[in-house]
Amino acid sequence: MTARRTRPGLTGRTGRTGRTGRTGRTGTETPPALDVPPFKLSLVRAVFKEVTSMHLSRPAAQAAASVTRTVLTEIIDGARRSAAHEARKKLLPRDLLAALARNVELEVGIGWYDHSPTFRGLTGGPYDADGAPVTSPERSRSRKPSALAGAHRFASGVRRILRSRGATAAPVLLRDLDGIASTFLTDLARDATRAARGSAPTRFGTVTLVASGEPAPPPPLMDPPRPPSARGGDRRTIRKDDVLTAATFQLFGGNLRHQALNEAHRATETASTA
Repeated sequence: MTARRTRPGLTGRTGRTGRTGRTGRTGTETPPALDVPPFKLSLVRAVFKEVTSMHLSRPAAQAAASVTRTVLTEIIDGARRSAAHEARKKLLPRDLLAALARNVELEVGIGWYDHSPTFRGLTGGPYDADGAPVTSPERSRSRKPSALAGAHRFASGVRRILRSRGATAAPVLLRDLDGIASTFLTDLARDATRAARGSAPTRFGTVTLVASGEPAPPPPLMDPPRPPSARGGDRRTIRKDDVLTAATFQLFGGNLRHQALNEAHRATETASTA
């Protein structure tokens, strides 16, 4: 079994230790995300277009929209559990940090962390190739389309999820959720492109996070997508399986990953029979 790829994140930079095996939730604590419409397919296509010129099939766009919705719903639910300790419905940046501290699975879209005031002082700030700090004016001169430039496009979808969860968010946290969603979907698009071209890394097996004394989570409801080497058809189109393969590399092998893959399957099947 090959190890999960290493991703830079908050671990090791915030002083948090001993989080392995702490998911911070049980399997039935969080309701499914299917009660909220996924992000619009036009938005998903726009993000993929910024990453690749390959054609994105409709089932692939539906799967990407569903996975992103599931991830954002889980992050918001984690923040809600933090706010509940203070009897608040309005989510604050510290609720996001608490959610990440409790559940390592929620560390996604980490490219946003270096650009958010919420994480300032925790990530140490962005640096260039020579190790020098990158100042704000230098970053603002870049005209290359990116997840950071397009983060505001996710505001309406994030608000829908918040309303469905009976919560609101402070403007700075709403911006964080926008940025994380945009960065996560951009990362998903990059990995899906590699999978479609047959160049994505192959990983077998999963990593399951289990807290001491807690029962192991149930097995996934569906088999993981085929490795890229088994992909058939042309390599000019990003398909649903490519997106699901990409999701396995963006998400840890715990409950969130299983839920995202299962809901993406259901979302695409429902759309195909509608």
